[in-house]
Amino acid sequence: MGGSPMVDVVTAMMVITTMVAVVPFTCRAIINDHHPLAPVVLVPGAGGNQLEARLTAEYKATSWLCNRFYPIKKEEGGWFRLWFDIGVLLAPFTECFADRMTLYYNPELDDYKNAPGVETRVSEFGSTQSLLYLDPYLKYITTYMAPLVKSLQNLGYTDGQTLFGAPYDFRYGLAADGHPSNVGSTYLQNLKNLIEKASDSNNGNPIIIISHSLGGLFVLQLLNRNPPMWRQRYIKHFIALSAPWGGTVDEMLTFASGNALGVPLVNPLLVRNEQRSSESNLWLMPRKKQFPPEKPLVVTRNSTYSSYEISRFLEDIGFPEGVQPYETRILPLVEKLVAPGVPITCIIGSGVQTPESLYYRDEGFDKQPEIIYGDGDGTVNMASLLALEDEWKDEEFQRLKVVKLDGISHTNILKDEEAVAKITKEVFAISSSMFTSIISS
Repeated sequence: MGGSPMVDVVTAMMVITTMVAVVPFTCRAIINDHHPLAPVVLVPGAGGNQLEARLTAEYKATSWLCNRFYPIKKEEGGWFRLWFDIGVLLAPFTECFADRMTLYYNPELDDYKNAPGVETRVSEFGSTQSLLYLDPYLKYITTYMAPLVKSLQNLGYTDGQTLFGAPYDFRYGLAADGHPSNVGSTYLQNLKNLIEKASDSNNGNPIIIISHSLGGLFVLQLLNRNPPMWRQRYIKHFIALSAPWGGTVDEMLTFASGNALGVPLVNPLLVRNEQRSSESNLWLMPRKKQFPPEKPLVVTRNSTYSSYEISRFLEDIGFPEGVQPYETRILPLVEKLVAPGVPITCIIGSGVQTPESLYYRDEGFDKQPEIIYGDGDGTVNMASLLALEDEWKDEEFQRLKVVKLDGISHTNILKDEEAVAKITKEVFAISSSMFTSIISS
């Protein structure tokens, strides 16, 4: 998700997932024998993307340890696993990881780029293979979308034919009109091309997009940056899982003090600068419409900060370089959640303790705060999860359905048996409605 991709791996390492077939054989037979499946494209959340890197001669290691021993293993061409790699949990290598993950904002170019000498890539775009686990060598403790993919396969979906994956470099985000965002914009174009290809290879049938977490924000931008005729032609339905439409309070913890998400081996201060540098993390700051000005999100001895004081907050935590991109690139981008006119189903967790206010009793932000909790999915606040329902209640031509799953956390929505069954049944119902439309016409 949002604050840091480590949330996905931490949850994964706490839960051993059991694969289940959640749709009866009779439903599967009906789909396969009587009408075509609506193709599905999966768009992961932040931590669900596997990221590879390689180092050029321009790269300068922060220490001899990083230079000599990390990474331990390299593939052909010098590529190595950057995210997720188990080495990030080992304190001596955390600094190496953070240095290579850090982005740099260039005010003159008004865009983000990698650290000097670091090249990155995502693997297997178009396939779901890189979305199944955070690390394919640690399948049982880093399960990500494998249960959902297995369930869709039980419906008759096949990877690369009717089921597709769209991974991305989750550190990069998008910017408001008039501001370049090269990596994020390139991803949207690649996603658009994948959707068109998936539709064309399936008799022109429109697509069901299923996103998780941050992926939902990318998909909504994709829809609104393309004309209505394109949406009508290529998009059957958009299913958004755990989408942080209005940002999260947890993001302010990430920026203020770093966020190790409960992993005892990781010092949050070692990853704080890297987390602050992420363009997508800045995109997930609490949004004004979901967090009113009278609601203090961060409280210190000398000040309080609401969603209306994010710029001052960035200054006071010692990250003034974040103010310009936040005010010029992010605020105009999130000012309005535009309804795309595409049928949308939001499936969210609820009833899980979620950070709502942060209290710093000591001077500065180097120590973790006392946290006051509220409702949400453990990562995203309920007001953020329900933002579309609140803002689009008067949108006449926008079909919106919200499904709440009590007790389901932000990442367990992809693993819990009942949650996966609910998602799969929604896909089945949408495919069935497509068949009905074909018969009617």
